[in-house]
Amino acid sequence: MLTVQEIWSYPVKSMVGETVKHCTLNEIGILGDRIWAARDLERGGIRGAKKIGGLMRLMARNLDSSTGLVEITLPDGSTVRTDNASVHQIVSAAIEHPIILEKLRNADDLEHFRRGAPDSENMMDELRAVFGRVDDEPLPDFSNFPPEIMEFESPPGSYYDAWPLMVMTTSALRSLAKAVPDSNMDVRRFRPSLVIDSGDEDGHPEFSWKGKHATIGTARIEFLDACPRCVMVTRDINEAIPADRNVLRHIVRDLNQNVGVYARITQPGSFDAGDVMSFM
Repeated sequence: MLTVQEIWSYPVKSMVGETVKHCTLNEIGILGDRIWAARDLERGGIRGAKKIGGLMRLMARNLDSSTGLVEITLPDGSTVRTDNASVHQIVSAAIEHPIILEKLRNADDLEHFRRGAPDSENMMDELRAVFGRVDDEPLPDFSNFPPEIMEFESPPGSYYDAWPLMVMTTSALRSLAKAVPDSNMDVRRFRPSLVIDSGDEDGHPEFSWKGKHATIGTARIEFLDACPRCVMVTRDINEAIPADRNVLRHIVRDLNQNVGVYARITQPGSFDAGDVMSFM
């Protein structure tokens, strides 16, 4: 039997999120998830920790999902709320990069979601930097991504990278820790939406779920492709979870570049941590 062990919400794109006991799924994901993002004041565009790694040293939690009020915890333990007029300057100082935080806009505001300028004129160099690949490592198969993310930082109307949900299993987390024992394979590196308790199964059983449909509570989801991993899994989160390139080397070399599986919502609904996930 598969059950929901953890539900994660990330109120600010690329910041560490929070676990919640209950969630509601709408068409674009978990209610309250990724409702804010950072706009790069140097290079333009909405940016995540692929470009601004310091974002992953901050943690965000929802104070009021209905209004989008979020509290951000800085690396020194202090906090600032998104309704503080100085929040942009405070976060910029914490990550040592000038940004402003912007609330999610409607899908028809295409300019808001358009990508900023690349760091390199060489597209292969740009992609290798974003995905953290060394020269002899392959890049992901981009045909598995929604086509609009070649032009936009995220699918317009959302702040997620490609699809609304990313699902991992407890088996995957155990397997990662076993494969690279000298690295800290904390779940926060991988930013799942859901962690599914897969019992004693070995390896990464979620890789076999592509094309399957499942119910959780009153919601239904469809599993898509495995999730190709980028430089974000190597980022420094705190002293206990330091920058670590060995994490990505294992994923690229031994897991065909993937950890976890993408999913989309086919029927909005709600569920709790501990609920059963059943394939249809």
